[in-house]
Amino acid sequence: MKRNSTLSLRDRTVLVTGAGSGIGAATSRALVTAGANVVLVDIHSDPLHKLATELGPQSLPVVADVTDRTVVDAAAAAAVTRFGSLDICFANAGIAASKPTTIRNSSEHEFERILEVDLLGVWRTVRSCLPEIAKVNGHILVTSSVYAFVNGIGNALYAMAKAGVESFGRSLRGELAGTGTTAGVLYPGWVDTPIISASHEQHSASQELIQLGFPGALRTPITAERLAEAVVRGIENRSPRIICPRRWIPVSATRGVVNVITDAVIDRHRQMQSLLRQLDR
Repeated sequence: MKRNSTLSLRDRTVLVTGAGSGIGAATSRALVTAGANVVLVDIHSDPLHKLATELGPQSLPVVADVTDRTVVDAAAAAAVTRFGSLDICFANAGIAASKPTTIRNSSEHEFERILEVDLLGVWRTVRSCLPEIAKVNGHILVTSSVYAFVNGIGNALYAMAKAGVESFGRSLRGELAGTGTTAGVLYPGWVDTPIISASHEQHSASQELIQLGFPGALRTPITAERLAEAVVRGIENRSPRIICPRRWIPVSATRGVVNVITDAVIDRHRQMQSLLRQLDR
């Protein structure tokens, strides 16, 4: 079957995980503006229902933890019951460490919880939604990160999960090729949401590492609303990848070279090594 070139969002139903705040909330608003129905999935009830009240009858709030396959299945079923179909899935729920940390000094519980939410939560969401989406030749979008292709020092827990999401999303798109159903990977740079406050605002060593490791244009956060606009365009175009802001595209395209160089710099950079020892303590 030939793949559709575009996907109109008018009267389509989109399931969004992590919808209660940040990227998920901003994207849900943009999707409703584009004419879609949204199934808002989040573990936090209060912001979820507040957003549903704001968005009105085009939305359905479902309180669910993406680490529980049973409740994610129920969310997908609720989408079909309420709106008649499930056309698009935005597997976006994610968390980061409560503070920057090294692998040696990380909490075992927190490490495994991040993998459960950020990686296995994506897997569970896609598995729950894919049967319905395949019926209508819809689209699946999974949220990775620019951390999938840059060195994750001080944030390895998150980077490891997001690299896994990238590999999963690319494989999924390849496996769906020719069926009419499509998939894509979202790579946000730093976005001005609560998830980055620990690294950008609350920890001086992490701030210094970011300043040493990234040019100013790359380390400047963008708004969630700007990212949401890119997500809507990407879904409509069935894009295989959405990198936002676009200034990260050359880094992704040349990652083979960039990774060798940056890894070598870290090997020799005494100031960065000193800051990492601070995180160890």
